Amino acid sequence: MALHALVGATLIAFTGRYALQAYRRYLAAPKSAAPSLRKFYPGGFQAEMTRDEAAKILGVRQTASPEKISTHHKRIMIANHPDRGGSTYLATKINEAKDVLLQSEKKKRGRSW
Repeated sequence: MALHALVGATLIAFTGRYALQAYRRYLAAPKSAAPSLRKFYPGGFQAEMTRDEAAKILGVRQTASPEKISTHHKRIMIANHPDRGGSTYLATKINEAKDVLLQSEKKKRGRSW
């Protein structure tokens, strides 16, 4: 019985020591090494949507293919559709973002002389 108590006390001591060392390493680590939260862009929407803003809304590059734009648009609209409790304003902006990116893609293809 005394042996069990001794082993238990030893384990608690080692665990406490390890936790204290880990906490000290955490405090000494530079803040940039700590896991960062996802960063969002400050401010609201621009008055007239640009390609850059549209790409950020849909989470694609400005040079994304029409298929990728449509896929991302559909995924985001399912999550933000007004019929399912989403915002009408956000749904409008998501649709506008898709239109801006696809419209510029059509302009590129339309001028193939």
